[in-house]
Amino acid sequence: MKKKILIRIGSLRHGGAEKVLVTFLKNLPKDKYEIDLLLNLYSGKYLTDVPDWINVMYLNRGEMITTNRPKDIPQKIYRVVYQRLLKKYPKILYKRKLKNKVYDIEFAAIHGFMDEVLNSPLKSSKKLMWIHNDLTQVSGYTPEKIRHFFHYNKVMVISEKIQKTFLDLAKTEAEKQKIVRIYNPLDTNEILTKAESPIINYTFDKDIPTFISVGTVFPQKGFDRLLKVHKRLLDEGFQHKVLIVGDGYDFENVKKLKSELKVDETATMLGFTDNPYPYFKAADFYILSSRYEGFPTVLFEAITLKKNIIATDVSGVVEMLENGELGLITGNSEEGIYQGMKKALTNPEHFKTCQDNLQHYEMPFNLKNSVDKIMEIIDNL
Repeated sequence: MKKKILIRIGSLRHGGAEKVLVTFLKNLPKDKYEIDLLLNLYSGKYLTDVPDWINVMYLNRGEMITTNRPKDIPQKIYRVVYQRLLKKYPKILYKRKLKNKVYDIEFAAIHGFMDEVLNSPLKSSKKLMWIHNDLTQVSGYTPEKIRHFFHYNKVMVISEKIQKTFLDLAKTEAEKQKIVRIYNPLDTNEILTKAESPIINYTFDKDIPTFISVGTVFPQKGFDRLLKVHKRLLDEGFQHKVLIVGDGYDFENVKKLKSELKVDETATMLGFTDNPYPYFKAADFYILSSRYEGFPTVLFEAITLKKNIIATDVSGVVEMLENGELGLITGNSEEGIYQGMKKALTNPEHFKTCQDNLQHYEMPFNLKNSVDKIMEIIDNL
């Protein structure tokens, strides 16, 4: 008998959690499970990557509305009201959209779906959670709220820091047993292959160092801090360029800040691209300016492409960069980012040891092992 699984996530836009979920689905054996993937919004670059044997369902369709233009507001309100209604009265969702189907496992692919899965009218299903963020840094997640995750049968976490948060909050051995640390499934061969594609819409200057940062444009990612540091270094006479690749609801705010700082000539916001890896490859430095993370997948991509890396000290970074053996770890502040970028511009030789280490570095996991570990968890629920 195939296990029947319902997976919940907001959309398949270009975030780390979304990419990891789709990479996992692409590498599952198709005859083993029956999977319904329920999206709040049918949108995102990874939709086309979902294997055709997985049944994709949705509450709303269309692109995410990131602005407050008058013509968009009615649709935005409708979506919010509709989704809140189904969250409050889950029986309607399960009866109408899911046609009273009985699932063996209900799987929240990100922490934001904690309540949706816990409040499911299916009392017999096993509940599985996948946490990609350091919740101690996410507003609204008090220790009491984080303890709600212990209502799940299993909680998969992606870094030692997140694991420690949960183990410290656990009150019994049984609760501790629910927390399992897994490595994100990442396809390194795909990254290396895609990095060979040509670059479009941007020209790298061989004489001017370029710092690249890739991610969804949310306040969490700290692109505002990156631009302010960029401005400060330019004012001090350090010639360099900054390239930000990604889109998100904060895009217009960060773009406006870029103009206010008068750095439009040297800082570029490329927006969304299907394939950021050629840009990664061509840049001199990869910079992670995040305020918080869980286990920033993007750093594994930078490691795979053997980039000079500068990263703020957020959850997962010390682990991924092996205590600074593979890249420079800076304080999680504007000043920290400034010191890291300044070191890159004044003393690039500092990265030589990291480069030597990267040449011989082997990932602590591989795609198959990660997928097998998650399947083992699912099979034993």
